[in-house]
Amino acid sequence: MHYRILGTSGLRVSQLFLGAMTFRSPEEARRMLDLYREAGGNTIDTASAYGDSEQVLGELLRKHRDRFVLATKFTLPRDPADPNTGGSHRKNLTRTLERSLRRLRTDHVDLLWVHSWDEYTPIGETMRALDDAVRAGKILHAGASNTPAWVVAQANTLARHHGWTPFSALQVPYNPLRRDIERELLPMARSHGLSVATYNGLAAGVLSGRFTGPGAATSGRVDPASLTDHEHRAARTLQEAARELDATAAQVAIAWALARSPRIHPVIGASSARQLRDNLDATALALPLRTMERLNALADFAPGYPADQHPQTQAWFDGGHRVHPPVLERPFGN
Repeated sequence: MHYRILGTSGLRVSQLFLGAMTFRSPEEARRMLDLYREAGGNTIDTASAYGDSEQVLGELLRKHRDRFVLATKFTLPRDPADPNTGGSHRKNLTRTLERSLRRLRTDHVDLLWVHSWDEYTPIGETMRALDDAVRAGKILHAGASNTPAWVVAQANTLARHHGWTPFSALQVPYNPLRRDIERELLPMARSHGLSVATYNGLAAGVLSGRFTGPGAATSGRVDPASLTDHEHRAARTLQEAARELDATAAQVAIAWALARSPRIHPVIGASSARQLRDNLDATALALPLRTMERLNALADFAPGYPADQHPQTQAWFDGGHRVHPPVLERPFGN
């Protein structure tokens, strides 16, 4: 397992994050945590809205808390009857964070995510409240999940102007069937130096092939009857690639995400130790260029205006000369 720096901080985080949303059984969760630690993983992702996940983690990490980078989230409602238990305002941040710290049995979390965009709370209130939590030692870093690129960019500009803590990371869905984040979110992350945690790498199980071919499942996170011919073809393409590489569909999907950008950290949401062991082996899988091209083509992705116009316009600016960009990181969308 390799390590990378989280955003523009100095914090070292592993290539793969362990998603703890499925942590229910303490025994199975312990097996998964042990496997992840033995593989060199050090970053665990949970949320206040993930049922008993925080409590299970709190018990498991009692003797190993400092070994891990622990991340949780706030904003989703804790009590539907009370409108102030949801949102990214100061009251909900404060109350939810205190609850999470108690459940996790710790005095701080290393990374607190804004779980989803709350358009009714001024972003300045959220960033100031996050900074206050950093200054109080209750969180070390902040991240944004499921939030528009312009909001994150505005938030970090505002934070830097006031000397507050900016977002260090972004969490978004990403897989070969769903590449729309390449239009605005991933270029914004590159511009602001953000790490990118990606989830839903198998498109709710569609790309695993469990709904396609002989013995296909008849139920799951998606309605199998709603799947399109294109989605079934995509699942078959991923399975074919897996057979060619003597790998599994999950390993191929994870390896694809890792190969798309050095900023990306797939969140592994395994439901068992056996599944996690399989997922962890993806770090050793190198996808040939031909395989990457086949997978890139699955989404039938186009960046859209103005990104698709930019290369021609930039060439016009440069007068036809070959000009190298100041940053050599490969642009998204290729």
